[in-house]
Amino acid sequence: MNADRLRELVEQHRNGDIDTDELMGVLKVLPFEDLGFARIDHHRRLRNGHPEVIYGEGKSPEQAAIIFQRLALQNGNVLCTRATSDMAGAIRSVEPLARYHPLCRIVELRRSVAAGEGLVVVATGGTSDIPVAEEAAIVLESFGSRVERLFDVGVAGIHRLLAHTDLIRQANCVIAVAGMEGALPSVIGGLVEVPVIAVPTSIGYGASFGGVTALLAMLNSCASGVSVVNIDNGFGAACQADMINKLAVRGRGRESAP
Repeated sequence: MNADRLRELVEQHRNGDIDTDELMGVLKVLPFEDLGFARIDHHRRLRNGHPEVIYGEGKSPEQAAIIFQRLALQNGNVLCTRATSDMAGAIRSVEPLARYHPLCRIVELRRSVAAGEGLVVVATGGTSDIPVAEEAAIVLESFGSRVERLFDVGVAGIHRLLAHTDLIRQANCVIAVAGMEGALPSVIGGLVEVPVIAVPTSIGYGASFGGVTALLAMLNSCASGVSVVNIDNGFGAACQADMINKLAVRGRGRESAP
């Protein structure tokens, strides 16, 4: 995408040569920005509602900083997940307002601070699962969803979860993050009438196999309405939950309209 092409599209629309739907169709597949080592998809938000997010793992600090800076030119909020402290430092050198969350290893630039929509509850089985849950929560907040955190409510003391039944039943979606045997999503799935997104974590002793035991348990959940993302994938859960939450908010708006 360049200025000349954009000007051409605007003039065609103004002259009636293309209608609004045709223009939007072109905008949704406009070219990416080619940096050589990365091709930045600036128009992803037009297609699926979420801007491109940088996956930091495997990138050099310099590469992450350049991509972050280019995304910041087009978006109010920018995220880099799985970032090291060196990567955060490089990013902050070009975007001083960016903030590093070391617990979940996210670098975040949040210039849009409007109140979040709807409600997503992010619950964890234990305190050790919080880094993955925080990845999900921060991504959700950056995307514009309202989040309530409910930490350390695992099945070993299920009364801790049941004390917050009213809260989880208000949510449009629940993200349940758990390691060990991964039972939390099934319990929550039996309490609510909304989708539950299960996130297995790599927390657990030897036979947990780095989260595989929790993953298989969640895939075999007897509770209906439970979907499962990959091990430690708080980001993927957040994307799905945000879509569900926004759909619920829009649906309620239509129902309430005269």
